[in-house]
Amino acid sequence: MARGCDHPAGCHTGAVPTMASATVGARLWLLIEYPGPWPSHLESLALPGPISELVRRALDRGIRPQLIRRPGRRTRPRDQGLHVLVAYAAGESPWLARGVVAGPDDLDLDALVAGVVPESCILEDEPVFLVCTHAKRNACCARIGLPLARSLAEKLPDRVWETSHVGGDRYAANLVCLPHGIFYGSMSQAAALTAANAYRSGEVILDRYRGRAGIPEPSQAAEHFARVHTGERSVGAVAVESSRSDGDVTEAIVRCGDVRFQVVVEPSAFTPPCGTACAETITTYRLVSLDRLAPVQYATPALT
Repeated sequence: MARGCDHPAGCHTGAVPTMASATVGARLWLLIEYPGPWPSHLESLALPGPISELVRRALDRGIRPQLIRRPGRRTRPRDQGLHVLVAYAAGESPWLARGVVAGPDDLDLDALVAGVVPESCILEDEPVFLVCTHAKRNACCARIGLPLARSLAEKLPDRVWETSHVGGDRYAANLVCLPHGIFYGSMSQAAALTAANAYRSGEVILDRYRGRAGIPEPSQAAEHFARVHTGERSVGAVAVESSRSDGDVTEAIVRCGDVRFQVVVEPSAFTPPCGTACAETITTYRLVSLDRLAPVQYATPALT
């Protein structure tokens, strides 16, 4: 039976902090269109043979598989083959590509791991938006996510998909922006449209921002605090260049444009206003210190 929040009015309205909660293990993505029934866990491989094989191959390579379908659609597309999207969300130049393949052997997932577009796919020049509606994982994801996905699809036709579990049921409705892997949580329909339009313009908004997937949670927190401090909203202008941890305390060097900051964060417990489906406490992060670093000075060679 799918779980749900005991007190849905409290947990999905932004009262629970979303910062630094994006899925850490999601730098590479494989999206497979499948409007049929979704199992509660994709790794169970309880899907048609070709899809199960693609999911297995993705998991073996550290690629995050997702099932997707058009909002409100529960019938298979008429044309043959498997409709897939692949996303490389790592680094400063992420990309997204689409393809139709006859079967698992026709999609080169090793190319994706290497950061290369598979030959069976073509690059997309527009982002896509995933809304988790996975009822068998959590009832709230369907209850809140389904109407949000349909509303967003009306505003952004052909760019919105329902998707299987993305991580963080307590943050339903969850929105993922690809190819960067930007996560938002506890989204209303209005907030989702604002976040999607910001991403299409190359920006993030910090309201209900969970972080960027594929990087450790303390680094997500350091990035968040640097953005709050500087007001920088450009997706690519902020990046954690290095980090080190001493116990629970993490010190990160964060680049914001041409300026660097030393950001120190530590975990902080938050008690949610809802029932045990969301856990008794949620780990978020507290800013310990944030200091601007002096520019590196290079010595001028003496003239001889």
